[in-house]
Amino acid sequence: MNKRVYLLTIVSFVVGMVELIIGGILDLIADDLNVSLGKAGFLITVFSLVFAIAAPILLTMTARIERKRLTLISLFVFLIGTALVIISTTYTMLLIARILSAASGSLLVVLCVTIASNIVDEKYRARAIGVVFMGISSSLVLGIPIGLMLGNAFGWRAPFIFIAALTVLSILGVYFFMEGLDPKPVIPIMQQLRTLKDRIVLFAQLTSFLFLAGHLTLYGYLTPFLKMTLGLNGTWVSIVYLIFGVAAVFGGGIGGSLADRFGTKPTIISVIIVFGISIFMIPYTTFAFPLFLAVMIIWSMLSWAITPAMQSYLIESSPETSDIQQSLNNSALHFGIAFGSMIGGIVIENASVEMNATVGGFLVILALGAAVFSMSKKEHSTSSTEAKTMA
Repeated sequence: MNKRVYLLTIVSFVVGMVELIIGGILDLIADDLNVSLGKAGFLITVFSLVFAIAAPILLTMTARIERKRLTLISLFVFLIGTALVIISTTYTMLLIARILSAASGSLLVVLCVTIASNIVDEKYRARAIGVVFMGISSSLVLGIPIGLMLGNAFGWRAPFIFIAALTVLSILGVYFFMEGLDPKPVIPIMQQLRTLKDRIVLFAQLTSFLFLAGHLTLYGYLTPFLKMTLGLNGTWVSIVYLIFGVAAVFGGGIGGSLADRFGTKPTIISVIIVFGISIFMIPYTTFAFPLFLAVMIIWSMLSWAITPAMQSYLIESSPETSDIQQSLNNSALHFGIAFGSMIGGIVIENASVEMNATVGGFLVILALGAAVFSMSKKEHSTSSTEAKTMA
């Protein structure tokens, strides 16, 4: 496989890292900028919201620009956004910087996938795309522990200095090692959205949205949860996040293996059920740290175990629009991150951080309902088709 794919993986890792890195340093940002934890958490919400919306819009607007040039422009804008974060002295300035980073980052992820699929032989195409997405998923789960370690040691701006350095290296790598790539026709946004008229697909996408929303309701505020309920200091919080991140990365691989062995539908339903039970249990395990860690590892592994199974299910359900569904599923995941972090902020402002897990658990129950409805409709549709064929 073309080694330049790994350069694109680094780019996707850097972009993904920026999204949730603030989750681990919420209290540091809140104290420095004199805002509440809920308001600091909104920095995650706005990033994910812009990320989900901007990608299809910017891809359409830049359809005629050569891909290498567009990647370099997007990386430069991303670097400006990161630099603004570093020099931010007010909440408003930091918010604007996050919006700029999110918009450019959303386009970069799509470009990484597009370029990766075009620079390898067809037999390596799926593997190349998988490697790029591995960079994204790894960054989403490992970004917070990395940010925590640097933030606790050198202040909350330190992780973004690290990200800026990686961005500069990415710019140099793309400039010197990537070849030009002509753009291809882009499917109009409305044409993509029309595929959601299929209720099977719509409720499958809704499952991803609600699942990630339930997860982020607690995960986005895990630092204050750990400090307030378990009394952990910064070092132990970093260790907990690192354990969580490693378990989540393994969980993604396990989810794919389960889907291949037992099928997508049983895997999706089972993962949602066990995930929901684990998130409900979290507040009741804080009296014993080893018990909390055991349940947290299950929670973290399952947090990304559903993604490969859901992507396979979407391909099975709508093979003729599989490419579109993968793109829409990425948006659904980021909408879920935005909604969950927003709900978590509201809960922590109006109740207590212990309630975040319970509220997140109820969102997971809704995700289970959406998954069951999607699958029951699929079976019904299949039965109807078979009946017509027999007739």
